[in-house]
Amino acid sequence: MNIFPTDKSNILLKLNSIDPIQYGKTRNYIDGKITYLSPYISRGILTTKQIFNHIIKQSYSWDEIEIFVKELAWRDFFQSQWKYVSHSINNDIKQPQQGVVNHGIPSSIVKAHTGIDSIDEAIKLLYSSGYMHNHCRMYTASLVCNFAHSHWKYPAKWMYYYLLDADWASNACSWQWVSGSFSSKQYIINQENINRFTHSDQRNTFLDMPYEVLPVNSIPDSLKDTIQLDLLTILPETTPNFSINVSDPTLLYNWYNIDFSWHDDKAANRILLIEPSIFKEYPISTSSMNFLLNLAKNIDGIQVFVGEFSELYPLIQETRIIYKEHPLNKYNGLEESRESMVSLDDRYFGSFFSYWKCIEPFLYALFEEETKNR
Repeated sequence: MNIFPTDKSNILLKLNSIDPIQYGKTRNYIDGKITYLSPYISRGILTTKQIFNHIIKQSYSWDEIEIFVKELAWRDFFQSQWKYVSHSINNDIKQPQQGVVNHGIPSSIVKAHTGIDSIDEAIKLLYSSGYMHNHCRMYTASLVCNFAHSHWKYPAKWMYYYLLDADWASNACSWQWVSGSFSSKQYIINQENINRFTHSDQRNTFLDMPYEVLPVNSIPDSLKDTIQLDLLTILPETTPNFSINVSDPTLLYNWYNIDFSWHDDKAANRILLIEPSIFKEYPISTSSMNFLLNLAKNIDGIQVFVGEFSELYPLIQETRIIYKEHPLNKYNGLEESRESMVSLDDRYFGSFFSYWKCIEPFLYALFEEETKNR
C-alpha cells in the first residue's frame, strides 16, 4: 500500500483531490473518502491554514465543509495543547487514567493477534504501510487502555513509532482522550460498532455484546499478557563533506519541519537536524526515517546533520540561524511561528468545544470574505 508519495508534485496534487462533502459523510468508515494528507501536515509540508484556504476557494457552502474544517481544527487544538503544557503532555493532562493495572502493551496487540479481526488487520497495515485509519486508532487505543487497562503512554509510543504521520501532540492527546485522562469519560467500543465502520461481520468475540454488559472491569484473556519493546531509531549518517557557507543564513529543518517552500526564494544553508536525544525519547521506525529522508530530497542543497544542536552550533554560529517553533525544538536563533488556521495567543483551551467556539467566527468570516470574491 503506497498511498504516501514523497515527491513534491504528487503531494501537492493531493490538495485537488479533497472532497469535503464525501469526507464529512464517510470519514468514519475505513474505506471513506479521507484525504491521506496527515503525514504531510505532521512533517510541516502542508499546514492546516493552507488546506483551509484551498478549500474555501472552491464552490462549497459552509455547511458542506464544516465537518472537514473541524477536523483540521482538532489538529490545531492538539498542537495548542502541546505548546501550552510542554513536556507535561507526557503525563495525564486532566485527571489520572482510571483502572490502570500495567504500563506495557498487550503482546496480542503487538502481534496483531487480539481475536478482533478488523483491529488485527489494521495493525498489520500499520506495520506494512505506516498508515492506520483514525477510527481504527481509536479502536486499538480503547482495547489497550479500557479493556487491557494499560496506561496510555507506552502504547501511544508504540503506535507513534510506526505511523508516517507521527505527531506526538495528536497521538498523545488522542490516546488520552480515549483513556479518559483528557476527556470526561473513556471511549468504549463493542463488536457491533467495529463491524459497522469496518464493513465486517465478526461474531462471538469478547466485544460482541451490548455496551452495558461489556467486560470492562475484567481483562479478556487475549489481552492479559503485556510486554515492553525496545523501540529504537536507526539513525542515518551525516552528509559526507558536510559544509557551511558562513555568508548565507542557516535554515534548520527537523522531523516536524521539512517544508519544501520555506524561504525557497533565498540562498541559505539548509540543514536537516536529526538529534539522537529526540529520537531516543520519541523513537520512530526505519520506514518513518526513510520517509523523512525521501521528503528532504525535494529541498535543493539540503544536508543531513546527525547530532545534537550543541554539536552543530559551533559550525553555524557565525550565520543567521532560522527555525520554526515547536515544543521539541529550541535552538539559538530566530524562531518563526508555525502556521495554524487562526493565530491565537498562548491561552489554554481545556476542551475542543471551547477552542472551536473561539475560532469558528474567524474561520467563517474568512469563508464569507472569500465567497464574496469568487
